[in-house]
Amino acid sequence: MDAPFKVTLLGTGMPLPDPLRFRPSTLIEAGSQKILVDAGRGATMRLFQLGIPIGSIDLLLLTHFHSDHVVGLPDIWLTGWLGGKFGQRTRPMRVLGPQGTLHLTHHLREAFSADIAIRMADEDLPAAGSRIDAGEFERNGVIHDRDGLRITCFEVDHGDKIKPAFGYRFDYAGKSVALSGDTRYCENLIAHAEAVDLLIHEVAMARPASMDSERIRRVMGHHSTPKDAARVFAKCAPKLAVYNHLVLIGDGVNAPPTVQELIDATRREYDGAFAVGEDLMTFCP
Repeated sequence: MDAPFKVTLLGTGMPLPDPLRFRPSTLIEAGSQKILVDAGRGATMRLFQLGIPIGSIDLLLLTHFHSDHVVGLPDIWLTGWLGGKFGQRTRPMRVLGPQGTLHLTHHLREAFSADIAIRMADEDLPAAGSRIDAGEFERNGVIHDRDGLRITCFEVDHGDKIKPAFGYRFDYAGKSVALSGDTRYCENLIAHAEAVDLLIHEVAMARPASMDSERIRRVMGHHSTPKDAARVFAKCAPKLAVYNHLVLIGDGVNAPPTVQELIDATRREYDGAFAVGEDLMTFCP
């Protein structure tokens, strides 16, 4: 029997077009509800690998508007509307995110209006399935409470100019999961993720020699280092912490850090249970 509460990492990578680590996207399954957090490149392919119809997603949550987190949105939306076992959505796709979500989804529909009109006329696809039911929020709070699943959004710190940016907490069947979204060390994240069963957290790492590069310094300044993440883990005390959205970067001369180096850097600061996520890795809180 399937677990009633399950988390699957669909994409754990960064903007680099790496076929082994797709762009950020996480699937939450709570009873009959299927929720996606972010829509990075390749999310539809990971769902197909899992045998989950793309049209069966009940809600798509956005953390922020960097392209590596939203570029797969039109693919999920339109491919999920097509016929065949992989699609078959007959109702509007629900999308929730920070302010800017309405603007994004409205213009997506305009951009793909020709495709929508052609497919409705040629393939007789249902008009309702081509629509997006979008909503926005501005601050911390409960944004979904249905059939035992409560979802709370909370603001995180992805940098002074990268706003809005949010994380999410999921509570279901007595278990709890928190997703950091993209963030630097953040007390508001800690407040919302305290003592969760599963904490999924981003991380970024570069070799010291690479920090001579302004580009690398800028990227690192928007994310959590292993030391930052370890401090969060220690304060939250989750049963299990998992790294996703691995931003392991080099500068063209110095290679990116390895996963083992990431593990070693974290272990120097944190002795609790943690894992480095990979695409299609599944957790049952």
